[in-house]
Amino acid sequence: MNTKKIITTLAIAFMGGLFAIGSMAIISKFTYKRNAVQQEKWAQPISYIPTSSFAKATNFTDAASISVHAVVHIKTTHQVNSSIYNDFYGRYWDPWGLYDNPYQYKIEPQKASGSGVILSSDGYIVTNNHVVQNASSIEITLNDKRTYEAKVIGSDVGTDLALIKIEEEDLPFLAYGNSDSVKVGEWALAVGNPFNLTSTVTAGIISAKARNLNILGKNSSIESFIQTDAAVNPGNSGGALVNINGELIGINAAIASNTGSYLGYSFAIPVNIVKKVVDDLLKYGKVQRAYLGISFEEIDSKLAKEKGLAEVKGLYVTSVLQNGAAEDAGIVEGDIITKIGDTYVNSTSELQESIITHRPGDKVVVTYTRSKTEKEATITLKNQDGGTGIIKTDATSVTKLLGATFEELSASDLKKLGIENGIKVSKLESGLFRSAGIKEGFVITTIDKKAIKTKSDLTDALKEKNGGVLIEGIYPNGTRAYYGFGM
Repeated sequence: MNTKKIITTLAIAFMGGLFAIGSMAIISKFTYKRNAVQQEKWAQPISYIPTSSFAKATNFTDAASISVHAVVHIKTTHQVNSSIYNDFYGRYWDPWGLYDNPYQYKIEPQKASGSGVILSSDGYIVTNNHVVQNASSIEITLNDKRTYEAKVIGSDVGTDLALIKIEEEDLPFLAYGNSDSVKVGEWALAVGNPFNLTSTVTAGIISAKARNLNILGKNSSIESFIQTDAAVNPGNSGGALVNINGELIGINAAIASNTGSYLGYSFAIPVNIVKKVVDDLLKYGKVQRAYLGISFEEIDSKLAKEKGLAEVKGLYVTSVLQNGAAEDAGIVEGDIITKIGDTYVNSTSELQESIITHRPGDKVVVTYTRSKTEKEATITLKNQDGGTGIIKTDATSVTKLLGATFEELSASDLKKLGIENGIKVSKLESGLFRSAGIKEGFVITTIDKKAIKTKSDLTDALKEKNGGVLIEGIYPNGTRAYYGFGM
């Protein structure tokens, strides 16, 4: 079997945890807090390890001793729907129109586990989004066996990262390294809790950079993984990938496997992406995406021959978004982008990694070739709405996304329905509600088990939501119904 066939047989498995019975739940109770973190808490590492000689560099004991104290064990509780109509991802599948039957669904708690990395002395922890997504409770266990309840500060599905927090001071933490400076062939350590085996350290080398595995499944997803052969397994998700200095260079996220267990390759989110996401979640409550406003193809021998290109390098611009950042800077179809700043780009993942660390309004220097002449353009990056400002989710954008308008109920209306609280879906247009099967007249009583009394309650419950949502309510005829969908 050739290499290509072998690769195509690999199943990319996320390692969010070991489930006792079923799949991930669809209930999440995230609490968002955007308080600033003092810079000095993030700036200083626990210690540095001199690397004056190769012999010293290959001694991993100091790096391991630093890392194990700053990597935590995460245990989560999920509410899993036991109905046969609940699919693997927690969405309700109802081909026979049985959604209105309240007895089809029995919610049972399930357990899962993963890892996380302490980033500051006052308890901020980064992990994978898939480790804590939809968790109803999150328990953190430190290496010294102290336990804490954690709350979610924010999460980002597109990078599979989440920021959580425990209330404690003077915690050990890992210093940020620089993933841009990581080189193929360097040693690295993976630290986490595979198979519930706490404080496990494995070693390997960086075997590739900027891997795009197409596993996150969203158009806005950013995949530019560091590939390593340090052994990781289910439960390692969210744990640390560190260099020989004990500095954080990545967050372990996935493995290549056809069995669900480690077979030689694992993948970590580069720490420079982690830093940007964490900072955005703290400052703005959501990640700020910047866009060039182009479509492109990776250049290979076939495309180079087809387009008459002199070299097989760079990215071929196939189209330019009208009024987008690239068009404003004079980029046109047929240009070949070779560098973003000082970074050469020859793949989708390399371009994504170069842009993800920027925000709308930032300026980047793009080097490109047109008619065999090298040119430069300074491009002001834009947001998804075509502007250069920071985007925050507000009530208007939530209702637009849902495709619904709402009506608050009077006390007499609530009494007639036999409920204590709720708001009515008065009108439906194209959006998440209609796609989920919700009909006009439906009265929403809870979202993720949280009581909904007003329109503000609804928008507050959903405006910072990333992941699965469970909505419960009642129709005017007294039929209770449950709907699940993702945001």
